Amino acid sequence: MESELLFEEKQYLGHNRLSIIWRMILALFCFIGYYWSENPKPVQVAVFHIGSYPVQDIPNSGKVFFLLGLLVLILSAVLTYILHTNMRIYRGYMVIDGFWTARRVKIDFNSVNYIRKGRYKRNIFRRATYNLHSQGIIRFYTSGEEFIELKDNTGFTYRIGSQRSAEIFSLIQPQLKGG
Repeated sequence: MESELLFEEKQYLGHNRLSIIWRMILALFCFIGYYWSENPKPVQVAVFHIGSYPVQDIPNSGKVFFLLGLLVLILSAVLTYILHTNMRIYRGYMVIDGFWTARRVKIDFNSVNYIRKGRYKRNIFRRATYNLHSQGIIRFYTSGEEFIELKDNTGFTYRIGSQRSAEIFSLIQPQLKGG
């Protein structure tokens, strides 16, 4: 029988800043390629010399760039609905689910001996991670500026990025031993 759900936070893939930046740059280059194909004459702009479009004898070659740019924008919109992590807190434990074939991670609060709330360094190039074991820390992150760090008796350190870390901290701290 499942315990009472105390807290749930869902984070979606399309909300990660690094991913958004890469998709927008790719779409921008596609639209620039389309514009260049429609205006193939060379242009002298201040210091730059933009040559003529190299594939002028193939009809509709630039429309492929336009379609690719639209596909990237549509993909970006669809990713805002794809679940990356689903964190649920129950009395005594926490469950973090990933998407598709990712393993479910269960953290038992009886084995946790340390908790802290922290803030990430200012960096827009933070990629989404799920159950990433690196430098002795197991990381979960999709978006947000803050994280909760848990250390357990076996030496594992979990760093869980969240947009509502204060609420998570206030729910977990009283459930710890001596908390």
